Amino acid sequence: MPKERDDTTTRHGTIAIHLDRMLVERRVTARDLAREVGITEANLSLLRTGKVKGMRFQTLAAICSVLACQPGELLSFEPEEAR
Repeated sequence: MPKERDDTTTRHGTIAIHLDRMLVERRVTARDLAREVGITEANLSLLRTGKVKGMRFQTLAAICSVLACQPGELLSFEPEEAR
C-alpha cells in the first residue's frame, strides 16, 4: 500500500521528522519542549506528525538547542525512488 501523502511529501521525496525519537532519547516531554522553544503544544504536535509545510530556522535552532542535537538528527530526506 503506498504511503499516504502529507505536507512533507513532494514529487521529489519526503522529509521525515524524527522529533518523537529525539524526545524519547533526551527524556524531554513534548510539553517541556514546547515551553522551552516558545511554541504551542498544538504547533509542536503538527511538527511531530509532519503536518506542516515548513519550519522557521529560528524554531529549528531553538529545538536543536533544547535537545542538544543537530538538524540532521531531527530531519532526513527520503527520495521518491527509495519509498
